[in-house]
Amino acid sequence: MILGTPLSPAAIKVMLLGSGELGKEVVIELQRLGVETIAVDRYPNAPAAQVAHRSHVIDMTDARALRALVERERPHFLVPEIEALATDELVRIEADGLCTVIPTARAAHVTMNRERIRVLAAEELGLPTSPYAFASSLEELQAAAARIGFPSFVKPVMSSSGKGQSRLKSADDVAAAWDKALSAGRVREARVILEGEVTFDFEITQLTVRAADGTHFCEPIGHVQKDGDYVESWQPQQMSDIARAKARDMAAKVTDALGGLGIFGVELFVQGDNVWFSEVSPRPHDTGLVTLVSQYQSEFALHARAILGLPVDTAMVSPGASAVIYGGKDARALSFDGVDAALKIPGTDLRLFGKPESFVKRRMGVALARAGDTDAALARAKQAAASVKPR
Repeated sequence: MILGTPLSPAAIKVMLLGSGELGKEVVIELQRLGVETIAVDRYPNAPAAQVAHRSHVIDMTDARALRALVERERPHFLVPEIEALATDELVRIEADGLCTVIPTARAAHVTMNRERIRVLAAEELGLPTSPYAFASSLEELQAAAARIGFPSFVKPVMSSSGKGQSRLKSADDVAAAWDKALSAGRVREARVILEGEVTFDFEITQLTVRAADGTHFCEPIGHVQKDGDYVESWQPQQMSDIARAKARDMAAKVTDALGGLGIFGVELFVQGDNVWFSEVSPRPHDTGLVTLVSQYQSEFALHARAILGLPVDTAMVSPGASAVIYGGKDARALSFDGVDAALKIPGTDLRLFGKPESFVKRRMGVALARAGDTDAALARAKQAAASVKPR
């Protein structure tokens, strides 16, 4: 890859589809390498739009609008950062040679639909997963729940960040879960996945980098989720050598099947030496924010380098942890008190994302911390997050 100069005929141009906090860090890393960056989102002043060379606001589920923007900007690389996209159009854009979709248009198309990725992982690749079924009506969901049993989980086949997910404790919960899934899906499609509950010790994100010289693995990231959203993460997650090898093997198989270049967040359940596949995201993962303090090259630097065909290094610099800072209320133009107190805690750092609008449970920032072990790092990160008071 020959890199050029931004805002010149020699520029290498990267367009992000979705411009949240993860995209913001990717833009920063790309700009450090002299790449011209274009941020796209559904609302103005999104976090990555604040640091990109320029930005656009469109409905990214509108295939015509998406294609028109790509034809206008002519980026070399198109980098999805969210799920709510016209993925069928990404396939056509790539097939027509307009640009390279990261990691591939097919990868984006497959992974942004829980049915497609589950069929790929479980039925084509033979990876162990939780028991599952798909349903297109309340009656089908009720029958599937009776067959798979309780507890179990209902999720829209197309949604993000835990939206529309429910945990079923009994048959009495099915109807409400169906209504919730339909109200939160990214598309108007009556289609859900029902997953049986797996008994596990912990969940991990196995960050996997497909680079020009092969596949690389970061140390496993442990995390806690509530209602489908991550609230804390730490690296490394301690696990047996057997489970660690299985996790990497599964991650390699699924990312090899998807192809392309860039970072993937492969989510897995672990119990002892046993590992089950859960999901995969073909882009930086929110739990991977911890890598901003735990690795020499964060997941965002790794993604930028891999996209450009440059060498990558997944080595850790220190055990680390992250803890989410929520908005706490519905408001615009939040202020943040307690930043100084948070940063006085040894080994801590903060990212305040700059989102123009807050919701009670919207992630508005993250506290990061290093320490000699993950328990100490997590304690510092949680203390720092609690010190920051949105108002």
